[in-house]
Amino acid sequence: MSGEEIVFCKGGGCTAKLGPGVLARVLDKLPKMRDENLLVGYESSDDAAVYRLSEDLAVVQTLDFFPPMVEDPYVFGQIAAANALSDVYAMGGDVKTALNIVCFPENWDLNILGKILQGGSEKVREAGGILAGGHSIADADVKYGLSVMGVVHPDRIFTNNGCQEGDWLLLTKPLGVGIVCTAGRIGEASPQAMEEAVRSMTALNKYASEIVRKYRVHGCTDVTGFGFLGHLKEMLGGKFSAVVYPGQIPYIREAWDYAGEFLLTAAGQRNRNHVGESVRFQKTAFEMEELLFDPQTSGGLLVSMEAEDAKRCIGEIRALGLSCGIVGEIRKKQEPEILVAG
Repeated sequence: MSGEEIVFCKGGGCTAKLGPGVLARVLDKLPKMRDENLLVGYESSDDAAVYRLSEDLAVVQTLDFFPPMVEDPYVFGQIAAANALSDVYAMGGDVKTALNIVCFPENWDLNILGKILQGGSEKVREAGGILAGGHSIADADVKYGLSVMGVVHPDRIFTNNGCQEGDWLLLTKPLGVGIVCTAGRIGEASPQAMEEAVRSMTALNKYASEIVRKYRVHGCTDVTGFGFLGHLKEMLGGKFSAVVYPGQIPYIREAWDYAGEFLLTAAGQRNRNHVGESVRFQKTAFEMEELLFDPQTSGGLLVSMEAEDAKRCIGEIRALGLSCGIVGEIRKKQEPEILVAG
């Protein structure tokens, strides 16, 4: 590049998303679409759209893309693809096809782009899908992701707001990847912390989704840019309340230390501003508060299921090798909407 330095990672992943408050104001002004076969649209803030084709077949459609949050283009491609594919799994579906979404500077080394696409392609193949094409544009900065099509039975869709009183909440991946990546960008994250964050972000939610489908699931979402508490608030849908047990929250251990050093994301603070009034913390450490607001890239599934199923289910998920846990329960609507117990 004629001696000009390439700055690949400026800060991205799901921290680059618009804040939930901004999105809500815009989406509220859009006309509502009416079609009896549109089983899930944007009104419920769900992870993907679901359209019924027949009595036993519905299409799951989603897309996601963002700038790099790690320096390695190949790993970035894996993470971006895993993140986009996750929305299908959060709906209880299976991936069938994917299309690349690419923004790339014209004067950069195309080998970098090749590594991104290779990483993404490998994750689509692991998902059991077919990479069928895509679209690219020249841009000042790199962005990558996928448009994904999956399938699900219309009677077995996981929506994000179907939880019921008495359900237990399961989280299938550790929190803290946003904080760790922020520390990594300024050279403060240890190799071990970055390795744990990357392992979590590149892990497909396919396997956890396949496990939870065997049990009585009432609600499911993946924890991404709005953080654990933001996505939990969406799951409650204004109809229920939740108690969260911070001692059972899985998280990357060093993320706690980085939060204590105020290595935080602007997106995390937007999440706090958006849902903070709905949450009451009981003697909760500041570090845990930040982990619960931290935007996750390719985060885990947050599942609301029958209490008697939860222990068996979480045992199977633990066998996948990532930190996970039973992190709370659903209660009848009361104040506060979300209580983080001491």
